[in-house]
Formats: sequence, C-alpha cells, structure tokens
Amino acid sequence: MRGSATAATDSSPSAGNRRARRAAGAVASAALLLPLLGAAPSDSSTSVPSARLQSAFAAASAEYDVPQSVLLAVSYVQSRWDAHDGAPSVTGGYGPMHLTDARTAIARTVAPHHSDGTEDARGDDSRATLLPESPEAKAPENAQLPARLKTLTKAAELTGIPAEQLRTDAAANVAGGAALLAAAQKQLGEPLSDDAADWYGAVARYSGADDTTTAATYAADVFDVIRRGGQRTTDAGQQIALASQPQLRPDTAQLKQAGLRGANADGTECPATVSCEWIPAPYEEFGDGDYGNHDLGDRPKSQSIEYIVIHDTEATWDTTLKLVQDPAYVSWQYSLRSTDGHIAQHVKAKDVAWHAGNWYVNAKSIGLEHEGFLAAPDAWYTEEMYRTSARLVKYLAKKYGIPLDRQHILGHDTVPGPTTATIPSMHTDPGPYWDWQHYFTLLGKPLRATPGSNGGLVTVLPQFTKNQPEFTGCVTAGEACAAHGSSAVRLYTRPSEDAPLVKDVGLRPKGEDSTTDVNDVGSRVSTGQRYAVAGRDGDWTAVWYLGQKAWFKNPKRQPTAVNAAGLVVKPKAGLAEIPVYGRAYPEKEAYPEGVPVQAVSPLPYKLLEKQKYAVGDKVPGEYFYAPTFDTTPHRVVRGSDMYYEIQFGHRVAFVRAADVRVMPSAS
Repeated sequence: MRGSATAATDSSPSAGNRRARRAAGAVASAALLLPLLGAAPSDSSTSVPSARLQSAFAAASAEYDVPQSVLLAVSYVQSRWDAHDGAPSVTGGYGPMHLTDARTAIARTVAPHHSDGTEDARGDDSRATLLPESPEAKAPENAQLPARLKTLTKAAELTGIPAEQLRTDAAANVAGGAALLAAAQKQLGEPLSDDAADWYGAVARYSGADDTTTAATYAADVFDVIRRGGQRTTDAGQQIALASQPQLRPDTAQLKQAGLRGANADGTECPATVSCEWIPAPYEEFGDGDYGNHDLGDRPKSQSIEYIVIHDTEATWDTTLKLVQDPAYVSWQYSLRSTDGHIAQHVKAKDVAWHAGNWYVNAKSIGLEHEGFLAAPDAWYTEEMYRTSARLVKYLAKKYGIPLDRQHILGHDTVPGPTTATIPSMHTDPGPYWDWQHYFTLLGKPLRATPGSNGGLVTVLPQFTKNQPEFTGCVTAGEACAAHGSSAVRLYTRPSEDAPLVKDVGLRPKGEDSTTDVNDVGSRVSTGQRYAVAGRDGDWTAVWYLGQKAWFKNPKRQPTAVNAAGLVVKPKAGLAEIPVYGRAYPEKEAYPEGVPVQAVSPLPYKLLEKQKYAVGDKVPGEYFYAPTFDTTPHRVVRGSDMYYEIQFGHRVAFVRAADVRVMPSAS
C-alpha cells in the first residue's frame, strides 16, 4: 500500500468483499501480545510523529508495491524495527528487515564455541570429565549456506543497492526487504495487491523456513502484528507506528503454493503454537563403557524438574544438529533456529541431557539452545526466536510447575560451578546482550517494581536499549565491543565509577581484579535478578553479592533497578559465617549401598552474619546416580537435609536450611 504510514486499512468495496469471502484462517494465530509496543490508532485520521525510518517504510512500499503494513509487521517480527547500528544478528542478519549475509558476518568474527567456557557439560565429578571438541567457527563457502542465510545478496541483486549499504543503512535495508517480498509474491503468481490479506504466502516465504508449519507460524505472527498494530521507539530513537487492522484475515490457502515440506512433529513435546520437529539425540554405547549423549530418566516421577536453562549455540543450525546427534558429544532438549523460530527437540523431558556443566542442575532442568554462530556476543537475537522460545518455556513451565523467575529460568551464565575447581570454566552464554526484560514480558511475567521503597530488595531492571555498559573482548581480547543495549549492570567496591570492580574469588583465586571482558561475570548483575539492599548513597545502591557489599549506579532519571520485596536468608543467630554450595547434594547417610557417596563440597565463598540474600526454592538434597549405559543401577538419592537456592552472585547458589533463618526482606 502507498501513502500515509497510518493508512494501513483498505476500505474499498472490493477489499471488503474479498475479506468477507475469506475464512478466519486455517492456521490459528500463535502470536503473543506485543510487549513494549504501545497501542496505535486504528484509522488514518490520527497523526503519528514522522521519522526517517517511518518514511523509509512508506517509500519502499510505494516503490515495490508492498503494503506498508506488511513491511512494518515483517520488520517487527524480525527486529522490532531496530537497526542495531549495522551489527549483525546471531545468524548474520542485518538491519530492520534482517537481511542475512551469514558468510560475511562470520568471516568478520571467529571465536570458540560458547564463549570462554571449558566446562564439563555433564558436570558429574563421579565420572570421567567429558570435554568433547567444539567445532571451529569458520566462514563457510557461500554455496554451503541455505537461502535463508543469504537474503541480503538476493536483495542486492533485486535492488541494485550495494551489499554494504544494505548492511549499514536502515532505509536501504527496508527497500531490500520490500524487494524480496515483492519477488516472493510474483513467484507465487499473486498480484502486487494493496490488500495485506493477499500477502500471506509471500510473508511465509520471507521467513526462510523450509517446512509449512514453521512458515505458517511465522506468517501468523506477522499478521497478528498487523491486526494489533502499535508503536515503538527503536534503538536508534526512531518512532515507528503501525495502525491496527483488527478485522484482517489473510488468505492462508496461499501456503499450498509455497512448495514447502511438512515437519516431522511426531514424538515432540511442544505447544501447538510453535513449529517443532523430532531430531533425536542418540542414546547408544560406544568404545569401552562410553555412551552418550544423555541419560535416560523418569522425570518428573523420579525427580522434579525445577529449571529451564537458556543457552546460545554459537554454531550454525546444521552444525548444531550434527553435534547433538553425535553420541560422543553432549546434548540438550531443544534447539531454536534464529531466522524463523523453528524448534527441534532432541531429548525427552523425562531424560537428563548434558548441557549445564552442573550435574545437579542437569538432573533437574531442561536445556534450550538458541542458534547463533557469531561467537562475538555483541550480536542480537531475532524477535521471532524470542517469541518462539517464550512460548516453549511457558508451555514447559506450566507442565512441570516451574516458576517464571530468574532463579528458575536460568541463563547458562547463572548456573553455579558445582565445585570450587569448576568455577573458572563455567560458560557465560547467552551473555549480557540477551534481553531478559523483553523475554519475561513475552513469558507473561513482566518485570516491574513492588510498591513502596522499603521492601528490602531490588530487582535489576535497566532499560535495555539505553543501558550500554562498556565491554571488551567481543572480537579481540582487550578491545572495546561495539555499543550495545544490555541486561547487565556493573558492580563496584564503592559508590563511584572510579572505584575497583567487585572481585570474585571463585573466578580468580589469587585475588586478581575483575575485568570488563564480555565473558567475565565476576562483577555484574543481570535484569530480573533480585538482591538484598545493603545501602544507598545518592544515585548509588549497594547489594549483598558474593559475601561483600557491591555498589551499582542507579540514578532516578534512568534507574537500573527497582524496589522489590520477598523472602531472604541470613545466618542463624550465633553463626558468624556459613558455607555456600554449587549443588544441593544429600548428606552421606542418605546413600544406599552400592551408590558412592558424593561430597557436599562448599564453594570458596562465605555468607556472613548480617548479610541477606534473596530466596528461590527450598529443595531437598538430591543426587541422580546414573554412571552406566544400563539403567538398572540408576538411582535417585534423596536426603533429609534441605537447601535454599539463593541469588548469591551473578550465578545462583545453595545454602543448607539448617544454617539459615528465613525472613521477610523488609524486616
């Protein structure tokens, strides 16, 4: 459609007749409410602030005969209209339309799998360490890449706009996306209609999906955005608006013309609102007593599932699938594809995958790997992957009774090292650039302040796009990363940015200083995490962190944390300090004959008297004994000792219930 950006409805008689003839659609909308996207007017009479990017959508619509509403909605589902200052996404997608140029992106940045972590993904020190080799991140040949990862090259051919301009100029990027949509419409034999409802097939093709279910889910999201409409200020300060078309019903029958395959959803454990296929990880024996790459279990009957762990693969989709099908590698339950949100399940929820580097957490968690082969963490994640991931997590959380908070929906970077020796090797994905605020809004649990200023806790909650702490090491060690919105907030020993950073004696036993390296989690907190307030000084707030008082800047004009209330633990009266643990294992008396006793080994931290820490769950000491391919000797050992999970540092930790008292945070 051509004309005003808000003139998104077509009121012509012919358009009305077309819509009247159409059914509500064969594919139910799987969309979520649009978080951080304010309501926009549903008619063209209301003015919207003009901006360069908004004008670019209008110009591209006019030039390529693609309705503005379709362009805007596709762009929102790809990038939420953000340009990311020309930086590529985790799959080499550029700009508001996420035009992919994966070979160029990965050639610019080559780094090891999963950032700096070298952990034993299984994390069970009763068995030999499992450290399979990770693939090298290297630029693939262009011919090896699927079409969905080189749409920018196609857009350059269609528009005549140089590839570099498509990567770096948002207006050019929008034109490239419009050209791709118009080309897809022509290939389907459909007219370049002014009616958004006629573009369902082209939108489905734009997803890059190779199966009908994924393409349909993607298209359903795009058309739900058009129906709802909205407005948002982008990361570059551009104001974008899309008028709502609540009566819009797309022609879903067009999908039959797209020539896509059906997905193998048999055996998957996914909600109906996502595209999911079953690609099993092997449970098979090889070598001398070796087997892989997970353990068979009987969860939640044998033991509860308490956590969902969010990972980032930093490998291509094809490589990720090859790895999880290698019996000598490690495993996780689900992989999620960046470009279109497609999900592959590999391990049943009842079974224990080897992914988190902590056997206690593995035995009680489900692991989700999110695609991304740019090992430099200053990349970004597509909106469609965020949405699909959130739908899957909501489904799993409801099914297994997992609370939707940061002490149960863990980043891999918040999983504790199970023992002192393992702390430095723990992984740091998905890193400081995962948008936890947006993710929890998609989960239906938006992070917000608790009324009142005397709750005793704070929830870390910086504004993602405006919060841009300096990091180093994204591309080259010691060199500054590109400016980027972040979920992370840095911690200091005093209320001053000139003060030393807080130290982590677990990461650096010799007492070396923490750094601003993107993989150094020793002196930072993350969005959604809760900490007990230890002091305030003007624009600064102190919290208890790793057994010490840690300060972060929290100005009223742009707060990085909000007030909260809840339960906290502190040492029982008479105890000057208590140990902190990286796993909640049973006491030795709980182990039956034939099951080796596992050490309840404290970490090198102490929880001191008068310090308080936010409480997660109270859990029994538990150990899943599964040392052999034959499941006959497998046992779940459960003790009488109870533990509290706490937010102790950047990572969670555990304390024995017998050592602490629990109280309201305001007391």
